[in-house]
Amino acid sequence: MASVILFPAIDLKDGLAVRLEQGDMARATVFNRDPAAQAAEFESLGFRYLHLVDLDGAFAGKPVNAAAVDRILETVSIPVQLGGGIRDMRTVEGWLEKGVTRVILGTAAVRDPDFVKAAAKAHPGRIVVGLDARDGNVAVEGWAETSELAAVDIARRFEDAGVAAIIYTDIARDGLLKGLNLEATIALAEAVSLPVIASGGLASLADIEGLLTPAAKKLEGAITGRALYDGRLDPREALALVAGR
Repeated sequence: MASVILFPAIDLKDGLAVRLEQGDMARATVFNRDPAAQAAEFESLGFRYLHLVDLDGAFAGKPVNAAAVDRILETVSIPVQLGGGIRDMRTVEGWLEKGVTRVILGTAAVRDPDFVKAAAKAHPGRIVVGLDARDGNVAVEGWAETSELAAVDIARRFEDAGVAAIIYTDIARDGLLKGLNLEATIALAEAVSLPVIASGGLASLADIEGLLTPAAKKLEGAITGRALYDGRLDPREALALVAGR
């Protein structure tokens, strides 16, 4: 089994590093006023991949926190994956040219799957599909709208498209420290041939242990946010646990 990747998350709102509860912009907690410094800290701790989300961009449908992302890219040397407001090829290619390693497409995966497939064909291994679900159905437009489409059905659209991975977020758990929904995430991973990343609710080392079980062998890793920021998850212990396996 390939080494599990822990992706520390930096969510950007008004140029600040924040965490939301259940994707609600009105329930944002500011954890660092300098996202680039936060990114540098994560790199110094030994994390090997950053997960960035332009929250304002997700609602606006276009990049909003570009300046903050630029500073992060200038500051760290580890790979970065970025989502939020990326809805056209020009934006995809602009971020890739700036140094983003993988671009995450969420709303576009529902609204314009042909665009996602074209992006993945043009940039194989550099496009990630983000599926953010409420009760198994995918939400779009910064989670403001819930579609009638099941996450697994959307994931299957991109089986042979050259997509690098699927990020599956359980919105009901996101930012609430209720633990990863590994059951649903593993079920999705078993239903498709693509690597799947768990997101939403990671709370403790118990979640890391769950990622390292044989049942979770198809998961590429997990995204961790609030648990890191508020000290519930010790980054060194988490990374040592992963390295030990």
